[in-house]
Amino acid sequence: MNVLDSRYNFLGIVNERLFSYEKSQCVIQQLPFEYSSSYGQGSQYGPESIVQASHYVEHYDIELNREIYKEIGICSPAPFSLDTESPKELMASIEEVSLRYINDDKFLISLGAEHSVSYGVIKAQLQKHPDLAVLQIDAHSDLRDEYQGSKWSHACVMSRVVELGPKLFQVGIRAQSAEEASRMKANPNIHCWYDKDIHESDRWMDEILNRLPKKIYLSIDADGFAAEVCPSVGTAEPGGLGWYQSLRFLKKVFKNCEVVGLDVVELNPRNSEDRTSYNMAQMVYKLINYKFAL
Repeated sequence: MNVLDSRYNFLGIVNERLFSYEKSQCVIQQLPFEYSSSYGQGSQYGPESIVQASHYVEHYDIELNREIYKEIGICSPAPFSLDTESPKELMASIEEVSLRYINDDKFLISLGAEHSVSYGVIKAQLQKHPDLAVLQIDAHSDLRDEYQGSKWSHACVMSRVVELGPKLFQVGIRAQSAEEASRMKANPNIHCWYDKDIHESDRWMDEILNRLPKKIYLSIDADGFAAEVCPSVGTAEPGGLGWYQSLRFLKKVFKNCEVVGLDVVELNPRNSEDRTSYNMAQMVYKLINYKFAL
């Protein structure tokens, strides 16, 4: 595996023993693919910005009293090479490289540009975990059949994922088309907790946990969070999950389910605003802690 030097490692890890592929339990791949951004462009720079921001994240987790990277190792391979302009071919390539990591028993975290990259990763995960479900944190359903002439648009990714067979659980949705609402209601494998319904109390968290299967793939669109957490995203919407609200929920998910992999997508770094990149770097490291320390 092509591993960059420590300047480009997640967390800026300098001890080769703690970022070598062979000795790392966790792999963070960068998928800087931007094909169909429909509003704010620039998500191709999101993966790199998260990795660079991670160099300023404290390695010690106060909540869990651990420096988890020292226990598990975190490998950061070179960013995925985009050697085709065909979205379908690209998804096949993402599936192929992701499957290598998965078959090597690495916990795979994918940092994407557009949400469409999740399809290739999830398809690879399904080969090893055919019984998994997808948990999506997002402002948008991404359930269109086609958008702006493409079935591979970021606005269609969850339609393509559902076609693969897994159940889909959506949290934080607050913008969707009539087509998406109809598709959601017609498909018993799609379950949605709208953003408008999850802020009065945390009861919704246990409702979801009671319905989630054992194995989960977690897909996080940065616009699922409130603007105070992630102001720089491709298509921002009012509302969204707060920081501690999200951590309470995700801690429950990691404690009660087997999360087999995850992605963070649609971050769109703009100008000198780096809060979103830093917060998502914090989120990624927190979820690594939840995966290996709970």
